[in-house]
Amino acid sequence: MDLERPSNVPSATDAELKNSRTPTVGGGMPVIQYWAEHTLSPDGPQIWKTLRHRSACLSCAWGTGGQKGGFANEEGETLQRCAKSVEAIAAELKPAIAPEIFARRRITELQQLTSQEADRLGRLSFPMILRAGSQHYERISWEEVFAIAESAFRKPAERVASYSSGRSSNEAAYLLQLMMRALGSNNLADCSDLCHVPSTTGLKQMFGSGTSMVSLADLKQSDCVVLLGSNAPANQPRLMNELIKLRDRGGKVIIVNPLVEVGLVKFASPAFVKSLLVGSDIASLYLQPIPGSDAALMVGIQKSLLEQGLSQPKYLQNHTEGWEAVVEYAAATDWDAITQTCGISRSEIEAAATTIGTSQRVVFAWSMGITQHDNGVDNVFSIANTALLTGNAGKPGAGTMPVRGHSNVQGFGSMGVTIHLKEEIRAALEKLLDRPLSRVPGYNTHALIAAADSGKIDTLLCLGGNLYAANPDSTQAKRALGNVETIVYLATKPNLGHFHGLARQNTLVIPVFARFENPHKVTTESGNNFVRLSDEGSTHLKEADLISEVEFLTELAHRLHGEAPVRWRELQDTRYVRQLIAKTIPGYEKIGEIDRTKQEFTISNRIFHEPTFATPSGKANMFVTPLPCLSLPTLAEFEVPAQAKGIVLALGTGRSYSQHNTVVYRSGDRYRGMPHRNCILMNAADARKAGLSEHQRVAVRGDRAQLDDVEIIYGQIREGAALMFYPEVNAIFKARVDEKSGIPAYKRVPVAVYALGPVSK
Repeated sequence: MDLERPSNVPSATDAELKNSRTPTVGGGMPVIQYWAEHTLSPDGPQIWKTLRHRSACLSCAWGTGGQKGGFANEEGETLQRCAKSVEAIAAELKPAIAPEIFARRRITELQQLTSQEADRLGRLSFPMILRAGSQHYERISWEEVFAIAESAFRKPAERVASYSSGRSSNEAAYLLQLMMRALGSNNLADCSDLCHVPSTTGLKQMFGSGTSMVSLADLKQSDCVVLLGSNAPANQPRLMNELIKLRDRGGKVIIVNPLVEVGLVKFASPAFVKSLLVGSDIASLYLQPIPGSDAALMVGIQKSLLEQGLSQPKYLQNHTEGWEAVVEYAAATDWDAITQTCGISRSEIEAAATTIGTSQRVVFAWSMGITQHDNGVDNVFSIANTALLTGNAGKPGAGTMPVRGHSNVQGFGSMGVTIHLKEEIRAALEKLLDRPLSRVPGYNTHALIAAADSGKIDTLLCLGGNLYAANPDSTQAKRALGNVETIVYLATKPNLGHFHGLARQNTLVIPVFARFENPHKVTTESGNNFVRLSDEGSTHLKEADLISEVEFLTELAHRLHGEAPVRWRELQDTRYVRQLIAKTIPGYEKIGEIDRTKQEFTISNRIFHEPTFATPSGKANMFVTPLPCLSLPTLAEFEVPAQAKGIVLALGTGRSYSQHNTVVYRSGDRYRGMPHRNCILMNAADARKAGLSEHQRVAVRGDRAQLDDVEIIYGQIREGAALMFYPEVNAIFKARVDEKSGIPAYKRVPVAVYALGPVSK
């Protein structure tokens, strides 16, 4: 195994790691055990039926399923379901929540539930409302649902907003934004505002397209992958199969992550017998930078590429603009400034540069460890600059590839659920609606909470998601949502937002079909720009009073807008929605024929195999990315008690292994050795420096609040950094915001970790 680790990063001793009970390989037999527990259970036949259903996977945006079969990807490869898919399906196949649960349990009792406990209540099966002054959700008729919703959406357009998640379909997303824009509102907040909006923002400015320029077929041709800020073994497990195959054909994988994720070192994939038995090496080189310093690391790699003569000057001259300033900045930046900022030695940076510069087809991939910073867009710029410097954009097997989370989060952006509507879509929608659209800027997710907190929002529709729990500063989020007069939640299962994100007057919870249950066909879009068609299905819930998201939105729109110029009720047949999408959404022309042809497709003008990009000049735009100024407050600045022993760390929030966005399926994380939700993963050297010890209970204080009784767990995280679980830890910090994209900085949160009592033995 040719894994290299940074020599300058203090880590736990061998004895400490030996006693940590953390697995040394990701994936493996626990995945097989998980499959067996679910598919051999009494619900097993229904799970297998759903897995085989011709519908897109509910889990991550890596994508599988659709018309090629439930287990097939876009390349026709089979056995492409993972444990995350089983996890999501099993959760949707829970029994309906009995009506007496809500009649018996007061809202204050429901607010005591954890995310896991809320999810385990079961499926929502009837519409319900929590009225002002009431302590109980109660069943409500559909006529009253629509009467309340219609009245609420007749408020002034600037006081009406929506929030959405990637769990729904392209058709529902399109209808949502069309209904909102017909009202005159651009307040289309989306979960992508909290995850990959820096990717969309940065890539759009550089290449004219805000998505991956790499297809699955491209990834299979690459000979090097640089994977930054990702825990793919937990969140996109099937990506690991591609990395295993890349290593088997002699390729290299460079991992950039402040935390050593065991599955990124070695992963045992059930897709390959040998891999399952002994594990497969993943990382060729593993770099652990200081959190928030990724742009500095990339500038260092650029500097080394220039010094080693591994850049592509002719490519830069012919196919990019702004390259001179980027090259000049990298060349002029002092090595000491680079290494001190990112915490990676010059020799390690040079090793990474050599691997990148001598490879023929490099894919640069990243997740939220890159984007969730107050310089998230600059991080994306710096990665794409490195790709361009080496000519790794605009050719097969190479390019930039944001690795997105939710299964249709990218599709929502394509459908126009964004506050930054493309001009060509705007023009098409104005023609469809036969009038100009409002130019009043809309609220992104962070701004929406601020606006609601200031009393500027009367009505909010949440199409999936968990707006309350996903935001930093849970106290503000709860207060802000409490200022909204009417909130309408569309969901398949209860979540913490339904119990804490309560409106001032009426909180409605509308039960909807899961994707594989819909009474009509729907489509979704993968992170690699592949559009899948999901067949109709049926629900296991007997006597359930569910509605499809498409039906709810079209009925509400009909009541608000009438039947001209859009025949809203006709759009309850999703074939007609797809025809509108084909006419108004660039790259989606083929969706108009998909019902007839059943031919799923890759969206046009996004995968670049030639260095001619979707910018006005056809050239990529490069941007200088300054080294970030990273500092932490002192312990005294947190106003901890004078007698406390502690340390200030850069905390990153993260999901556990068995978690999907804010939904927790299992409490702990065996791959990180974290047995429950109230843990902090930190470097043993940091604990010793502060006079603390493993398993000691401490307080963790942010700039908003404090969590107590937090257990210290040692892990292979770089010194000065720490990890706690999202969404629980969101309660303690406000988060800085990236001015270029509006994303909160979840991955570098200054916290004080301290204890008052003696060190436990």
